[in-house]
Amino acid sequence: MGTLLEVKNLKTHFVTRSGVVRAVDDVSWDVGESETVALVGESGCGKSVSALSIMRLVAGPAGRIVGGQVLFKGRDLLELSEEAMRHVRGREIGMIFQEPMTSLNPVLTIGRQLTEGLEIHLGFAPTEARRRAAELLGMVGIPDPERRLSQYPHQFSGGMRQRMMIAMAVACNPSLILADEPTTALDVTIQAQILELMKDLSRRFGVAMLIITHNLGVVARYADRVNVMYAGKIIERGTARELYANPRHPYTLGLLRSVPRLDEPRRARLDPIEGQPPDLTRLPSGCAFTPRCAFSVERCRVEIPPLRVVNGGGHVSACWEAEKLGRQRSAVGT
Repeated sequence: MGTLLEVKNLKTHFVTRSGVVRAVDDVSWDVGESETVALVGESGCGKSVSALSIMRLVAGPAGRIVGGQVLFKGRDLLELSEEAMRHVRGREIGMIFQEPMTSLNPVLTIGRQLTEGLEIHLGFAPTEARRRAAELLGMVGIPDPERRLSQYPHQFSGGMRQRMMIAMAVACNPSLILADEPTTALDVTIQAQILELMKDLSRRFGVAMLIITHNLGVVARYADRVNVMYAGKIIERGTARELYANPRHPYTLGLLRSVPRLDEPRRARLDPIEGQPPDLTRLPSGCAFTPRCAFSVERCRVEIPPLRVVNGGGHVSACWEAEKLGRQRSAVGT
């Protein structure tokens, strides 16, 4: 399996009155062909900005990509002209945005919003594009697709709007789909349906996916590999199986302890992470997680830990106490 997308030392900053927000701070990760990779973390950690940076949709002038590379099929997307980048968006990389109602145009019909990309990127005639749009709506489980093409986003339910977003993302047969919190605004039952639909389409068309989420339950079922973000940095990376079985960063462990589990007795209490994420304009000198960490030592307060291999097989962690954390978990059998 070859590498489809490789993000190298990406830095995206926002200039505010309070200072420079390092939303994405020297981040590197990759996605292989037909692979599903997750980007996990709390709100404000830089997940969505990472995806917007790949698509070059960071809002200026306050926001700007100040360093790094985004290599997609060997091309650095950050070096492309705006016209060349428009051919990449939608055609080669699709995106499912976090909130469909604010991403869809309220004054254009569902049909027009689906056919536009087909006409621009694939050169479809209007009649052919409309036929394909109806097929796409049927493919994502929207009933009576022909009639729905004439409706507007406000006439769709939340789940149907999300299905519409998925149809738009896969319309031009892209190689990669960026899914930014694709189920946040949906109830649990619809969430499961949407995620199964995305996984099915990914397998059917061989599309690679980047799933951005704070929901570790989503990660467990659908992701092959996981990148955990905190304060604009990747702090742990590994396969989903290895990360769940043997987390080697206190933040990852805290996220896992915050999720209800069916394999534990009902009396077991959730153990939330204490404190709040740091102010990205005033990051501490050492590890950004130190004020919330129960495993921190003096070194954590003065030195930023680099990503290091902790368990083989590509499992890396940015924690000075990663080995100690692993030993303690083994000792207590968790």
